[in-house]
Amino acid sequence: MPSPDPDEPRPRRVPGALAGLIQPRAMIDPSSPVLAVTGLARERRIAAGTAVEPIGAGGDPVRLRALLDARTVPGCRAVVSFGIAGGLDPSLKPGDVVVGTGVVSAEGRRSADLGAAAAMVGLLAGLPNRVISADIAGVDAAVLEVSAKEELRGKTGAAAVDMESHVAAAFAGRHGLPFAALRVICDPADRALPAFAANALTPDGEPDIRGVVSALVFGRARIGDLMRLGRDSNAAFAVLARCRQCLGVGLGFPPPPSANP
Repeated sequence: MPSPDPDEPRPRRVPGALAGLIQPRAMIDPSSPVLAVTGLARERRIAAGTAVEPIGAGGDPVRLRALLDARTVPGCRAVVSFGIAGGLDPSLKPGDVVVGTGVVSAEGRRSADLGAAAAMVGLLAGLPNRVISADIAGVDAAVLEVSAKEELRGKTGAAAVDMESHVAAAFAGRHGLPFAALRVICDPADRALPAFAANALTPDGEPDIRGVVSALVFGRARIGDLMRLGRDSNAAFAVLARCRQCLGVGLGFPPPPSANP
C-alpha cells in the first residue's frame, strides 16, 4: 500500500460536539418570507410586516418545536429569533439590544449568519440604546433566580437568555437556512423574576390575567414585583418596536444573491 503524501492536505475533522449541527445551505426561494420566531403574542405583533411571517408558541419550546416540525417545507428564506430576553451579562440593562453571534444550548453552539448579524447592527446604529453583538443562551425552562443567571452566564458566556432562539436555530440548521437573532433585555442579570412569571402566559402568548390574579390572591406574587416586571417589559417592548422599524422589510435580512437584479 503506498504511503500517504505528507504534503497532501488532510480533510478537516468536525469536532464531535458540532457533528450534525452544520448543514449545507438550502436552495432558497427569494420570494419566500423571513420567519420571525417569537414567544409572546406582543413580540409576534411587533415582528409582523412586509416579507415577514411571525410564529410563536406562548413561550413553550416543546410547542414551538412541534409547530416548526409541522412545516413539511421551511417556507421561508431565513429564520430570525425576535423578541425580549433575560439579561446574563451584568452590564446590560432593560432596553439594551443583543444581536446574536450564536446560540448556546444543551445541544451545543450554533453560529448565526454573521453577515446578517453585522447588517442588523448597522441598521440599528441610530438607536439611542446600547447594541451589542454576543451569544444568546437558549433554554427549555425559564431562568428566574439571579444565581441561576450567574451560573448560566458562567457555563455559556452568553449575554442574554430566551426560550426560543435555540429552537429557531435548530430549525434553520436542519433546513440549511441562514439564521439571526435580535433580543432586547427585559429583566437584567441582577434581577430575579417572580415565580409566577414562568406560568403567566396563555398558549397563544397573551398574558394570563386569571393566572396573575390568582398568584396575587394566594401570595405567590407581590404587587411590587408585578409593577417592576411591567415597567421593565414595557421598556423592552418599546425598544423592540423601534428595532423593528429600523430593520424594515424582511427584518433587515438581505435576500440571497439570486434575488438581486
